[in-house]
Amino acid sequence: MRENGPVTSATRRPETPASTVPPRLIATDLDGTLLRDDKSVSERTVAALAAAEEAGIEVFFVTGRPARWMDVVSDHVHGHGLAICGNGAAVVDLHGGPGAHRFVKVRELERENALDAVRLLRDAAPGTVYAVEQTYGFYQEPAYPKLHMEVPDSLAPAERLLAPDAVGADEPVLKILAYHPEIDPDAFLTLARLAVGDRANITRSSPSALLEISGPGVSKASTLALCCAERGISHEEVVAFGDMPNDVEMLTWAGRSYAMGNAHPDVLAAASGRTVANNEDGVAVVIERILAERL
Repeated sequence: MRENGPVTSATRRPETPASTVPPRLIATDLDGTLLRDDKSVSERTVAALAAAEEAGIEVFFVTGRPARWMDVVSDHVHGHGLAICGNGAAVVDLHGGPGAHRFVKVRELERENALDAVRLLRDAAPGTVYAVEQTYGFYQEPAYPKLHMEVPDSLAPAERLLAPDAVGADEPVLKILAYHPEIDPDAFLTLARLAVGDRANITRSSPSALLEISGPGVSKASTLALCCAERGISHEEVVAFGDMPNDVEMLTWAGRSYAMGNAHPDVLAAASGRTVANNEDGVAVVIERILAERL
């Protein structure tokens, strides 16, 4: 199902003090947050996630990763088995295991918007190169660096990759990736947002100057808000974790939010609380505390 409707409440600050509302859902980023730097999930974190689900608190993995990279946590999904991928561009059922996931909801980036973003950013930052992330395919320009451990399905200029008759044109575009070899990552993000405006939502999660461009209004926060609304869960009942700019809206929206000890300064400013770094099991530390408070 494709869906790209706005969620007006996805960036508001909660009015109710977080400590007075028992959590019903935990939303956690993966890289730099739940995962250690070696991309593993520690035994302590696995136990904490299972204990939360057993206590009736749903756990949602909310990541910029594509669905095909979710094998790292596919053994740790419980209950609903859903994850939010591509910075909110897709809700995926992971119950089938690696390679057998099912797209439950897709909030695509229209090709016209993608082409506008490519053109405007090329003009604003000459030297930008692109890749295109679709539901099942990954396509890139020849000059796009080997940032991902995979072989692209096709090599061509972005304008060709996004053409109506391109290879994979029948698949929704989830996001486009824009890389610049020289510009400071935060400066590149600011420049891109000014250049592209409301034609797309732009964020970043990489330490390099790599931007992630999604459909207008599509973010981790807005898709999480949709999933919570379907379950009758309010933003006050959500506890969120993150470390990079693509987590800011989600952390601002959630009733309780935690920046990791290794978080970007914008994330530290957005979250209502802090925990220790990902390599110190910061997510598990907070979950254990939440469960202890319920006793």
